[in-house]
Amino acid sequence: MQSKFVKILLAPISLLYGIGISLRDLLYRWGLLRGVRFSVPTISVGNLSIGGAGKSPHIEYLVRLLKDYIYVATLSRGYGRKTRGFSLVNPNNTAEQVGDEPLQFKRKFPNITVSISESRTFAIPELLKHDARIQTILLDDAFQHRAIHPDLNILLTEYQYPFTRDYLLPSGRLREWRSAYQRADYVVVSKCPPVLPAEDRQKMVEELNLLPRQKIFFSYYEYQRPNYIFDYRRQLILDDQLDILVICAIARTEYLLDYLTPLVKSVQILEYEDHHYFTNFDLSNLKKRFEQMNSQRKVIITTEKDAMRLQLHQKFIVDNLLPIFAIPVMVKFHGTDGENFDGSVKDFLLDYKS
Repeated sequence: MQSKFVKILLAPISLLYGIGISLRDLLYRWGLLRGVRFSVPTISVGNLSIGGAGKSPHIEYLVRLLKDYIYVATLSRGYGRKTRGFSLVNPNNTAEQVGDEPLQFKRKFPNITVSISESRTFAIPELLKHDARIQTILLDDAFQHRAIHPDLNILLTEYQYPFTRDYLLPSGRLREWRSAYQRADYVVVSKCPPVLPAEDRQKMVEELNLLPRQKIFFSYYEYQRPNYIFDYRRQLILDDQLDILVICAIARTEYLLDYLTPLVKSVQILEYEDHHYFTNFDLSNLKKRFEQMNSQRKVIITTEKDAMRLQLHQKFIVDNLLPIFAIPVMVKFHGTDGENFDGSVKDFLLDYKS
């Protein structure tokens, strides 16, 4: 987190950035720029900040919710990939070819269409040309992509770091002014504590102060049993005799560490910037740190997203017998929010008219 002094120094740059964002917003408000709609329903999942809100797990939640009833496709930018243009993702791709999150989607849900493109307006016709069966397209991280007008706009905001307490880049992490939340149809307060008292929920509702038409839901993570990154059938049971070295390159690590710490003997961590591609030096450092751990029972834990990039170093990991396990995560909703969220999404699709 940046200090107040640094935020003050960066405030003029944030103001200039905000002016540019406001001008773009005015062009859309005045109708000089318009978002495109398509013949199939599009559901956008995004946030106002740069990473950390849990977009990928919520996309996966929607896939699980819908895939047995309709033909679902996902569309992402493929952030961090070393290729360009539109592409369909297959399980044999690498993170460098298609990006870590789309590759994760395809390997977990091989029967859905997963695609990537910098231009979503170009990609959607290509998707529909590829497979006319597609009935819904899930847009990953598309809240700021105004060139498409999503039919359902889902905005995520972290429980510990809601957009109401944040500032514009670069003094904060917001990509737009806070008022942009008004474009959302649903607001999901993500990464809540597993136990959320009613009074804490109500305080958040009051703080966000949503519009009457907007629906609010509260979600949290439920971590699953870790599995070996090259063989998902090999699983790990966490216990209080286990020492863990965590390696990850995600926006925020606190939620994962809070989960792991009470379950195991000790936790150490190697942190990198979000979507960081691990280098040979990083892997050598990982090996060194792991060997320095004075423990009879020790393993390395990473996230599913990071595992997609670590697998680029398969030979080094296997040759050096590094026991790296990825910890899957599933989104759960508090109270009746899950039932209400599921019903609202299904009603939206049933009532959809192109």
